[in-house]
Amino acid sequence: MRRINKGLAALTSVALAFTIAACGEEKSGSTETKAADPASLSAELTWWDTSDAKNEGPAFQELIANFNKTYPNVKINYQSVPFAEAQNKFKTAAAAKTGAPDILRAEVAWVPEFASLGYLYSLDGSELLADESDYLAAPMESNKFDGKTYGVPQVTDSLALLYNKELVQKAGIEVPKTWAELKTAAQAVKQKTGVDGLYVNAAGYFALPFMYGEGGDLVDTTGKKIVVNSEQNVAGLNVAKDLIASGASVKPSATDSYGTMMTLFKEKKVAFIVNGPWEVNNIKTAPAFGGVENLGIAPVPAGSAKAGAPIGGHNYVIWSGVPQEKAAAAVAFVKFLNSAESQAFLAGKLGLLPTRKSAYDVASVKSNAVVSAFKPVAEAAVSRPWIPEGGQFFGPLDQMATEVLIQNKDAKASLDAVAKKYKAEVVPSYATN
Repeated sequence: MRRINKGLAALTSVALAFTIAACGEEKSGSTETKAADPASLSAELTWWDTSDAKNEGPAFQELIANFNKTYPNVKINYQSVPFAEAQNKFKTAAAAKTGAPDILRAEVAWVPEFASLGYLYSLDGSELLADESDYLAAPMESNKFDGKTYGVPQVTDSLALLYNKELVQKAGIEVPKTWAELKTAAQAVKQKTGVDGLYVNAAGYFALPFMYGEGGDLVDTTGKKIVVNSEQNVAGLNVAKDLIASGASVKPSATDSYGTMMTLFKEKKVAFIVNGPWEVNNIKTAPAFGGVENLGIAPVPAGSAKAGAPIGGHNYVIWSGVPQEKAAAAVAFVKFLNSAESQAFLAGKLGLLPTRKSAYDVASVKSNAVVSAFKPVAEAAVSRPWIPEGGQFFGPLDQMATEVLIQNKDAKASLDAVAKKYKAEVVPSYATN
């Protein structure tokens, strides 16, 4: 990785620097002149896109087509890799030094982990960071590890309370601001419209707003302590359990909690869910829902301490094993994918939140109601621990959510089991409660 990092640090312009720093072979003619012509850049790159293949993938493929109008000799082997499989699949390929993609769309928590393993290209000194100040600070921070930067933020997001405006209006209720108000509102929807009021998704990531709402967290990185089994988190999970036990929420599906939630919401069979902007296009195109005009977006409800949802999103990263002769093309492609114009395009197509400040100045983004509604939600989101182990927190947390919210097991006992798992397998150097 050090050899590649030196090449990147030498950058003064994408094409020129990578042509100079690539293989070191001499070429006839003017290197700088050839580099200035995008058509002279020739390479074949593999990109693993971890976005939803049906709802988001086509928009990214459209971006590739636009990229090739300027860079006709850079072939992009587009591969849609299921999000749930991508983390381990990339680690396996990178460790074997074969089969890894040149470029990956990585979940924010994966970047510190991959960087700590030496699997990512350090971008320090490259043109990709020449305008780093244009990026929002919170999503940019997820790309940092050990004083270096290993990615650029493609999209930022957080969880919000999504609701069916028509059903809320029929029930004659206000949009709830607390979990207690949501319980009452959901019961009112059921009583007045005959439609279920709420669906609580039984997954670790979606349990965080309940924990944050009571002032809880997973770990204390400053104090090097595991706090997942705190009293605050127990209280938060019991709030979620009560929503289900009271009938305010549908009992989550044991086989496909997330998919069931989205199907019920799109078919107007449930009024409230908690989800992120990545589902806007899915909801917008659902025949029965009534279009994006029927979609309400509000901050997640507050618990006794605050309203809090996790910072999410994805970053573009480059594999540390990418051949130097392909590096210029890789940087040019990521630069195109993550330009303010491309981010504005994705905001319009999919409702995704840009990470560039300048993208919010684009007219189409300024007038986008979905982006306007989600922007303050993301700005108020709670930062997750950007440590190499951060991406490993959610396996045990998902199991806990299934136990507590579907199997109705004791929240404290399940959280204690998560804490033991963290101590044994994830952050063994951290202290426990």
